[in-house]
Amino acid sequence: MELHDVWFVLIAVLWTGYFFLEGFDFGVGILTKLLARDRPERRVLINTIGPVWDGNEVWLLTAGGATFAAFPEWYATLFSGFYLPLLVILLCLIVRGVAFEYRAKRPEEHWQRNWETAIFWTSLIPAFLWGVAFGNIVRGVKIDQHFEYVGNVGDLLNPYALLGGLVTLTLFTFHGAVFTALKTVGDIRARARKLALRVGLVTAVLALVFLLWTQIDHGDGKSLVAMAVAVVALLAALAANQTGREGWSFGLSGVTIVAAVAMLFLSLFPDVMPSSLNADWSLTVTNASSSPYTLKIMTWCAVIATPIVLLYQGWTYWVFRKRIGTQHLAPEAGH
Repeated sequence: MELHDVWFVLIAVLWTGYFFLEGFDFGVGILTKLLARDRPERRVLINTIGPVWDGNEVWLLTAGGATFAAFPEWYATLFSGFYLPLLVILLCLIVRGVAFEYRAKRPEEHWQRNWETAIFWTSLIPAFLWGVAFGNIVRGVKIDQHFEYVGNVGDLLNPYALLGGLVTLTLFTFHGAVFTALKTVGDIRARARKLALRVGLVTAVLALVFLLWTQIDHGDGKSLVAMAVAVVALLAALAANQTGREGWSFGLSGVTIVAAVAMLFLSLFPDVMPSSLNADWSLTVTNASSSPYTLKIMTWCAVIATPIVLLYQGWTYWVFRKRIGTQHLAPEAGH
């Protein structure tokens, strides 16, 4: 296996880790409107991800940086062609971070309500747009012989990509619901399980259609196996949720995300960004990669740094592993 193939796999792993972690992160943000009934319950939901949300975003920064260094042609074409949706995602992530930090700075009802509304929308919009973006990457976009994107934003809003957006939106919401059931106690825990069932059933239908569409148009034997794992894991997650096994349900919903992302990358390889105009103009792991020397230096850096990051992030989750409820909330400032 060549180094450019290795880095394609590593970037796929980084995106998988990002969607696994930020997926429940986005889901909890969406649930602040769908599940929480009052301000204390919204505080509980926000507190479940409070210690980890910024660490989860490290995976996005690493995935973007690795793409820039390992596949500069891919990075350049992707960010020029998808400039507007990626800019919207970036703005959402900025506002979302500010909302987490500023929500409790003042006690006024309207102040906190506005920031909580910002958390909801800046969780929902990226959850949808990431699916649209990856749907277009797998489907193929208008790339010319100079490896430049020559389409427009309207081309990205096709039925396949929009369906992909609905899948990531519902899947992340389901992932967040089972995470909430795992991390909370009392009535909010019970309601999270009920909501997870309803959202999970919708997710199962949408995901099955999207994955079958992907398999028919772009798949092979390996992607078929990944699709089967994703579907079985999602159904098993729903079953575990119904029996009150929140840990199993969360783990299996995570397996669903991992298998689904793996299927997309398996369907994509050896392309990194197919051209819908001419297959010969597609960006591949070969023509889009950096020099072998650059990839070699990157590999050594990854070998040294990755275990440290994983250990630190794993320790963070271990420290904040206990369940919480409204009875665990500290008094708010000014009250």
